[in-house]
Amino acid sequence: MLRKILLRNQSFIQLVIALFGAFLGVVFLLVSVHYFIKVTEFGEGSEMLGPNTLVIQKKVSTTTTLQLASTSFSAHEIHAIKNKSFIADVQPVLSNNFGVEFATSDPMLPYFRSDVFIQSIDTRFLDVKSKSWKWDKNSDFVPIILPRDFMVMLNTFMSSSGIPQISDELAKDVLFSLQLSNDRINQKFNAKIIGFTNEVSSILVPKSFMQFGKNTFGTKSQEKITQLMISGKEKEFGLLEKFLQKQHYESKNAQLVTGRLKSIVSTLLLVVACISFLTLLFSSFVLVQYIQLLISKNSYEIKTLLRLGYATHTLSNVFIYYFVLLFGSLCLVGILFFVLIKSFLDEKLQSTGIYIDFNHSIYSWATLGVSFVLFYLVVFISSKRNILNEF
Repeated sequence: MLRKILLRNQSFIQLVIALFGAFLGVVFLLVSVHYFIKVTEFGEGSEMLGPNTLVIQKKVSTTTTLQLASTSFSAHEIHAIKNKSFIADVQPVLSNNFGVEFATSDPMLPYFRSDVFIQSIDTRFLDVKSKSWKWDKNSDFVPIILPRDFMVMLNTFMSSSGIPQISDELAKDVLFSLQLSNDRINQKFNAKIIGFTNEVSSILVPKSFMQFGKNTFGTKSQEKITQLMISGKEKEFGLLEKFLQKQHYESKNAQLVTGRLKSIVSTLLLVVACISFLTLLFSSFVLVQYIQLLISKNSYEIKTLLRLGYATHTLSNVFIYYFVLLFGSLCLVGILFFVLIKSFLDEKLQSTGIYIDFNHSIYSWATLGVSFVLFYLVVFISSKRNILNEF
């Protein structure tokens, strides 16, 4: 009965406009927060590089070919790069200065060998989830990360030889060998693949193994650093790209495209999230004003009910329950539309070759939960205060 008395003088047009604005805010807030998180995480969880990380080197020009300029990085240049405000971290890529031969060493596979180039990077840039990424002289095998192109070449060789190709999972169970050598001595080590990478063109080994190789088989000449691992700060990739162009440094085009895409899309999604939040906020203000107007229109009824002995919280609960129920229903419909929009966008992203994590982001639901709690508090305070003003 109280609900019929207190909610009969409603302006449904104003209510529908406010609810529609809140609905749009909820849907776009869920979509923007979800994809902002997923785009930000894009590149994490890969088997090699972390997000916003590049392998850079100096461009080779005529002057470098004529040995009038160097392609190696000096300690001064590395220090200068580290001091840039948009750089999160810089570490040199260590390369072998001794002979390395990579070969199959498994009776189930035909013999295959190739002279290769090995490198080692700092573990901070490595995202291989394996306890095997370590080596000492007592280790049973050397863990390696294999370039994807090398795996393709190996399978091409097997296919042309009439031998069944091997999958990534099988390759990790196969035993290989690395033979290190110089003009005087050589030594063979068992090796096993623990991951693959599309970002580096060389075989990656632990730093301890690389140092052992340099100390035992390397030349005495000064070590040259020709590649660097650079991690750019989030949302400042544009500054990093301009710096690389200015200094005539280069990186893989795919890495630059990924970083540029993440930077642009993240900024756009953040703007959409802010607009969605403001839309939801303004809609909530309109609903609060609507509550105040509704209480004002029912001033006589509220005063009469208070004089008859009804408690203020009993009357305010009518408004709180009604508007929280409306907003909760609106959120449920918004979630349904979000799921439909997400399904459509995920399919489009997949068809264009962008494979982000398509699971639901917990941050989207957390954002919606916080919005619901804030709305409840605003309605609770507004209803209580306006009912007390009528007392």
